[in-house]
Amino acid sequence: MATGNIAVRRNGDLPQTQQQSRGTEWEPWRVMRALLSWDPFREMSPSLPYFGSNEDQLVAAFDVKDTPEAYVFQADVPGLKEKDLEVQVSGNRLTIRGKREAEHKEPGHTYYAYERSYGSFARIFTLPESADVEKVGADLKDGVLTVTVPKKASEKPRTIAVKPQSEKS
Repeated sequence: MATGNIAVRRNGDLPQTQQQSRGTEWEPWRVMRALLSWDPFREMSPSLPYFGSNEDQLVAAFDVKDTPEAYVFQADVPGLKEKDLEVQVSGNRLTIRGKREAEHKEPGHTYYAYERSYGSFARIFTLPESADVEKVGADLKDGVLTVTVPKKASEKPRTIAVKPQSEKS
């Protein structure tokens, strides 16, 4: 059975010392996303429109869990509304996109900090064969997007009777 690209983490798989310090656990995918989003030119030339833009800096943190009934994808998307989000299923691919428009700076206003992330994000997940892509649902509540992909009804194994070999005359 193919499980797609959903990483499986179980508490029992971690050594006891790592279980105690799970809050500070090293997460290689978070480090990889940070490295891929780093733009050295932005720091060198913040006044240039291409290098200094905040476009595509929005990052949504996802939790993916496997329950007995479904695969559940949860993303923190504070400040986004339903119209700012797009959930698509194509074949066995689940694509989740979102976009937050930057606030317009008003002349005469003094900005002491301008740190919130704006732009767009897109995440693509490969779903396992057991996912029922016809019944995917999405819900946005309190800044958390929840996408539920139900599992197909499991097929019960069928027992095949073995017939005794007929005696040869």
